[in-house]
Amino acid sequence: MLYKTLVRSQLEYANSLWNPYLKQDISALEKVQMRATKLVAALCHKPYAERLKHLDLPTLKYRRLRRDMIDTYKILSGIYDSTVVPTIPIISDSVTRGNSLKISSRRCNYNLRKYSFSFRITNV
Repeated sequence: MLYKTLVRSQLEYANSLWNPYLKQDISALEKVQMRATKLVAALCHKPYAERLKHLDLPTLKYRRLRRDMIDTYKILSGIYDSTVVPTIPIISDSVTRGNSLKISSRRCNYNLRKYSFSFRITNV
């Protein structure tokens, strides 16, 4: 419970804006959770995946992805203020199947833009 309230909130602060995309940054964040789960005496000798399952904790990568999807839904639904949210390119073609909120994927050449929020969510 201490980990969830004190540590994880610090690790997930502003994930929609700053989402690590380098493997070294992702592994550094995940190592904090690995060490925290090893502090439980009954689980310290079990593998990481088993510790997560027993403690009912998802990986931080999964939580970042889930938060992106929640934020995308809120942006497309108009829950967030439209003056401060990033623009998400929506396909305006009426021939699309399913719904009218299909997100179009754009191309970019720079990593700074490629891993930003509006580009990151189109692949998911």
